[in-house]
Amino acid sequence: MWRLLYQSYRDKIELLWNRPESLFKLTLKWFFGNKCDRQTSCKVSLCRLTQQLERAKMAILRLEDGTTYTQLSDITPELAPLNIQLNSWPVGDNPEIRELLAKDALDDNQKEQVLQALDCYFQQLQQSAGYQSRDLIVLHPDIPNLDTLLSKFDKCHTHAEDEVRYIVAGEGIFGFVRPDGSQLEVTVQPEEFINVPANTEHWFYLTAARKVKAVRYFTTMTGWTPEYTGTQVRSGLAIV
Repeated sequence: MWRLLYQSYRDKIELLWNRPESLFKLTLKWFFGNKCDRQTSCKVSLCRLTQQLERAKMAILRLEDGTTYTQLSDITPELAPLNIQLNSWPVGDNPEIRELLAKDALDDNQKEQVLQALDCYFQQLQQSAGYQSRDLIVLHPDIPNLDTLLSKFDKCHTHAEDEVRYIVAGEGIFGFVRPDGSQLEVTVQPEEFINVPANTEHWFYLTAARKVKAVRYFTTMTGWTPEYTGTQVRSGLAIV
């Protein structure tokens, strides 16, 4: 009996350890990587651990029947009928940029500092798809009329141009209508890039934290106006 019990626990630990960017693995690495002795208190970098755990997050896709996927290999086929691209884009380890991303509000100079630090991705988009401009949108609960601002996008709509977003902090939920009429929602996490093709029926809202920082990329500004379709949104699919 004890051998069977040992085997069961060993199998579970191996399963957790072998998951990509496992929270279990990161926690163990943090724990054993920060040593302390009896003479000194154990001083650990909670900020560093938080950043590591934040990076371990993955997008969450939820179907109407409750099925949930968190691995990119499972999410990609679900988004394939819509030609939606979802990728991981690291923001790097620059402590200044990390500190700015941890703030709720940023002034224009701070936004430009973040944008310039991440312009390697903008340059790629310029060369591959002719993108012309970018900005940084910063949303948080203290913004006046936040609900009014969000209400423009929480109804089903399309755009004449691709909607390209790079979430650098916080979270945002994108919902989509697939060709068969079914709906799904994707919670996009920090350091994830999403490209929603033009004329795709979709909507957007925030998680309960109501915080997001996202770089927006544009080929032109004329295609950004939402065109509402009237399709009823069966929202609340995502885990918030």
